[in-house]
Amino acid sequence: MKKIQLYIISLWLLFFLVAVKEFIFISWTFSFTCENIMNFLSVNLISLVSFCLSLLGLFYYARFNYFLKGSTKLPKKIIKIEDQSYEHLTFLTTYIIPFLRVKLEGKDLVVTILLLIIIGAIFVKTNLFYKNPTLALLGYKLYKVDTEKNTGLIFISKQNLKLGDDVHHIPLSDNVYFVKL
Repeated sequence: MKKIQLYIISLWLLFFLVAVKEFIFISWTFSFTCENIMNFLSVNLISLVSFCLSLLGLFYYARFNYFLKGSTKLPKKIIKIEDQSYEHLTFLTTYIIPFLRVKLEGKDLVVTILLLIIIGAIFVKTNLFYKNPTLALLGYKLYKVDTEKNTGLIFISKQNLKLGDDVHHIPLSDNVYFVKL
């Protein structure tokens, strides 16, 4: 479930931008009748759903932060480290920006929703959920790390890590960890 929540967090920026892009401004001089409100809701359905999904992403981020304040496992010593923070941009340029160019109506809307679900399933199944542009905006960095006992681990941290650091970790999956010094 954490992986799915992190995927939704990664799409927060897309949901917010779609909400802004698809919003249809209606003059506020109209009277607040049931018919006018229903008309406003119907013409702004995509925008309102996107806004709600962006709020869900913010809620999941708050839960993620709460989870990360929990107890950590015994420290791991870093014996090899590579900065992988550029991976955030890969996700942003590959998935979020192209979706903003799609018309969100009719069959295109259905295909876009299905594509986001398929991409989410792939990201969760292949453990690529950590390639998250929202986390990059919030100051998280990605590292590919070898420790004394394991190789090819992915560490997510708000702190700058370096060779020889002992880090406390919280597992997010088999090879992906949130770490703190």
